[in-house]
Parts: sequence; structure tokens; C-alpha cells
Amino acid sequence: VQLQAFGGGLALAGGSLRLSCAASGSNFRINDMNWHRKGPGNERELVAGITSGGSTNYRESVKGRFTISRDNAKNTVYLQMNNLKPEDTAVYYCEADYWIYSDTIVAGRAWGRGTLVTVSS
Repeated sequence: VQLQAFGGGLALAGGSLRLSCAASGSNFRINDMNWHRKGPGNERELVAGITSGGSTNYRESVKGRFTISRDNAKNTVYLQMNNLKPEDTAVYYCEADYWIYSDTIVAGRAWGRGTLVTVSS
């Protein structure tokens, strides 16, 4: 399973960006999908997650500003980021837990290449 992320870029503080991340492969099912980020000088942190059933969770600093959603038919997860702040500047990574159906079910985790989000004040 491979993940490809889109949508990073430059935004002004208070602006919006939308990230998307699509999974591709064969004979797979995507379970939980998450967005992480790593800002300058910071450790990587979980930003938001969504289960296959649509349950979501967010880190406190983005609650009310970011919305994670998914389209299971397209194996795609989205992150709508509103009211962006300079401290949201980071490389954002999507991550997905998956099953591959072969002779048995093989579980795995895939990471997308990061997409840079820069928020200027």
C-alpha cells in the first residue's frame, strides 16, 4: 500500500488549506487513517485521526480549526485546516493502517511522503 499526499503550500495566518492523501495498492482495506506533523525543532506529533467507521480525534491545539474526513470508496483521507496559525507550520504526513488480503490477512502501516505547510503571520 502506498500513500500520496497533496495540498500543502503557503497560507496567511487565518487562512485555510486542505490536505488530501490517497492510498493505492491491490487487495487491501484501509482501517485507521491519521495525519501527523513535524514542525521546526519539534518532535513529530499526531494531529488528527479517523477510524474506518468515521470516529475522529484531534490534538487539543487544532480542535475547532481542523477537520479530518475520509472517502472510503476512494481510500482517501482529508484534512481541512482553517484559521491557520504560524505554529501550524510543519511537514504534514498521512499514515494509514491497512490489511492486505492474500492467503492470509497481513496487517501493515503505510506513511506518505510529507507535504509542507507554511503559515505566515
